[in-house]
Amino acid sequence: MHAFSVLIQALNTSNKTSDKVQALQQFFSEAPDPDKVWALALFNHRRPKRQVPTALLRTWCYEVAQIPPWLFEESYQVVGDLAETITLLLPLQAQTQTERSLAEWIQALNAIRPQPEEEKKTFILQAWAQLAKTDCFVFNKLITGGFRVGVSANLVAQAVAKTFQLEKAEVVHRLMGDWDPDRISFEDLILAPKAADALSKPYPFFLAHPLEEDPAQLGSPEDFLIEWKWDGIRGQLIKREGLISLWSRGEELISDKFPEILQMAEGLPDGTVLDGEILAFAQGAPLPFSLLQTRIGRKTVSKKLLKEAPVAFMAYDLLEAAGQELRSRPLAERRAQLEALHAAHPSAHFPLSRLVQGSDWEAIDRLRQEARSYLAEGFMLKRKDSAYETGRKRGSWWKWKVAPLTIDGVLLYAQKGHGRRADLYSDYTLAVWQGENLVPFAKAYSGLTDAEMREVDRFVKKNTRERFGPVRTVKPELVFEIAFEGIQESPRHKSGIALRFPRIQRWRRDKPKEEANTLEDLQALLAHYQEADAPPPGKP
Repeated sequence: MHAFSVLIQALNTSNKTSDKVQALQQFFSEAPDPDKVWALALFNHRRPKRQVPTALLRTWCYEVAQIPPWLFEESYQVVGDLAETITLLLPLQAQTQTERSLAEWIQALNAIRPQPEEEKKTFILQAWAQLAKTDCFVFNKLITGGFRVGVSANLVAQAVAKTFQLEKAEVVHRLMGDWDPDRISFEDLILAPKAADALSKPYPFFLAHPLEEDPAQLGSPEDFLIEWKWDGIRGQLIKREGLISLWSRGEELISDKFPEILQMAEGLPDGTVLDGEILAFAQGAPLPFSLLQTRIGRKTVSKKLLKEAPVAFMAYDLLEAAGQELRSRPLAERRAQLEALHAAHPSAHFPLSRLVQGSDWEAIDRLRQEARSYLAEGFMLKRKDSAYETGRKRGSWWKWKVAPLTIDGVLLYAQKGHGRRADLYSDYTLAVWQGENLVPFAKAYSGLTDAEMREVDRFVKKNTRERFGPVRTVKPELVFEIAFEGIQESPRHKSGIALRFPRIQRWRRDKPKEEANTLEDLQALLAHYQEADAPPPGKP
């Protein structure tokens, strides 16, 4: 248990990926196997069922800490995390490390679940008394179920792969599916070879560089395949020996999220690997990314969701055909084979990326400026003679995006961040004017320097008007320029509008709050960039 609590502390206090991977590697190389399995379960959102209601935990904490309920609630509002609040308020815990392992503590917690309240209380109070503070924090996290730590499941898979000399894709694949941390060994879960690993393994993705220069310096447009750049989920669709797998660019296996794509792939020949984009898509045209978001994070996809948020796999490239790898072949040759494959297997869930042609870069740029009218982000420029390389190699592939949209908003609400920002008000809600009232329209978590963030934090603390749990309403005074990639209607938001990837572009110290933008300005942008109702120009 102590080794796991040390790991959690390291993950929550560092913002360097290398440090987090090193801490994870140390844990997985030294921890007993049952603890490794439970750590993987927790990091992959397979939490044990809640054994004790949080209302009881609060009450018992009042009693042990000998504080009134109002003081607990005030502390909780400041801290913003129930497990951490309880840990901080409890009297000084033991100085010695617990001998129980992580797996043993979880088994003990599971055993008290059917017990009467008094027995649960006795167990919890004894645990609080014998656990050191860092271990007690993890123990409280296990009880409350809010096991949010500063690491992704993807990074955990990377660390496990490094520790045991495995391919990351193999680890990701082995962590998928229905496995019970109480009934599976680490050997069976991770180390034992599985035949399906090689069949489902994706290729490393080839990534493009942002184009920040005049495209004329790249040469003639005739040397490039020019495609629309879409706002979706980059993926590889694999079919080998009847096994179909769909991987995201982050090497996450997402097959179960998009059953209609898997069904389409059943008709593809064995030994096929496609590179492309998962898009919300209907009637030959992409739909807003917000629809695709409704499919992300869902454990199950209902019939209603399948109908409301239809998707397709837009193919960009053919990496393997009839089991033969094609990545070293010129793009023009791979594209020709992809077009032949597409023609032989037509499907509404299998569109082909549209190629754009123009007599010169100026004409192509004029079309690029219309990208948002088709819900696109700009163009992809790919040399016709390029191989499909690994990673972000400069020279062959470029992404030529349109400039982000911007709007000036007033800071209205602030909340503390997580990890190294846990003590700073770094999560902001911005508002625009509607008459004499301010209406929230976006949340932003990035864009300020550390020094600016500390300055805003001081402002929030000095100018708080109301508190709602961890959120503070502040005096409306600070104005920030918000950059974003797209805009769409949203009945879930008070403004009626949702932005795609909002972030702070700059602090408008030069602008008083009265000169911030209005809701009418946002609505005008929305009207200009309405949902595309026809395919974009180009040759499919």
